[in-house]
Amino acid sequence: MTHPDSPSPSVAPAAQALPRRAAQLALACLDLTSLNDADTPADVARLCMRAHGPHGTPAAVCVWPHLAALARREAPAAVAVAAVANFPDGSLDVARVAREVGQIVQAGAQEVDVVLPWRALLAGDERGCAAVLAAARRACPGLVLKVILESGELADAAQVQRAGELALQAGADFLKTSTGKTRHGASPEAARTMLALLAAQERAQGRTGGFKASGGVRTVADATLYMDLVAQALGPAAVTPARFRIGASGLLDDIEAVLAWPDGLPSPRASATPPGGASRY
Repeated sequence: MTHPDSPSPSVAPAAQALPRRAAQLALACLDLTSLNDADTPADVARLCMRAHGPHGTPAAVCVWPHLAALARREAPAAVAVAAVANFPDGSLDVARVAREVGQIVQAGAQEVDVVLPWRALLAGDERGCAAVLAAARRACPGLVLKVILESGELADAAQVQRAGELALQAGADFLKTSTGKTRHGASPEAARTMLALLAAQERAQGRTGGFKASGGVRTVADATLYMDLVAQALGPAAVTPARFRIGASGLLDDIEAVLAWPDGLPSPRASATPPGGASRY
């Protein structure tokens, strides 16, 4: 895959930017994340306090499996708890995946973000990848399953497409770009490939799926870029927490800065307008 420093100027529609609306949507679709190696219960408690925000709540908080039960106790009732499995390395250890997903289920979480064994996929082991994803799906019936493709580490669009196909065949509810732990995170190119798969699935099977951008989404402008891509591929009605998420930690700072600016005044946040032009939001 190519990894441009800035998105293509053809991404954003020509409508006038509405930074506050974009920030509100970004907040509603945010998976507020803390996945530092040294995270403690105190860190997760602080994360959940931030979810009780002055401008509304995020869609979910996302944490390590052993901290998911605490997150469920501390987060607002309307906020889902997501936890990661097979993270961040994406191993072929089926037993590990089943164990970690089982821990997430027992903690009372509603969502699982599992890493596809992308190194194995690069080596041609599709069967091993499928086995890991099938184990994750079996272990969390009824929960939202997001499969992390680690798209920035895949060589080209064809590999991103194949990873997405394996995830959807295994019953993934969302395709997610990245762990945020590698050099390359989300990119518009990978997003387009993943969204095309979701659109094709909907046309062929009538089954809707979701997209999650993660890795490098730090500003409202970054978020707006992916909102626009989702709207273009899946329709504007898909830009809701049911079908679109953003995995981030620092993004909430920018969202709150935009929403704190007085109504009726132009926002001073340059980040509120996406690179390449204005947005419909």
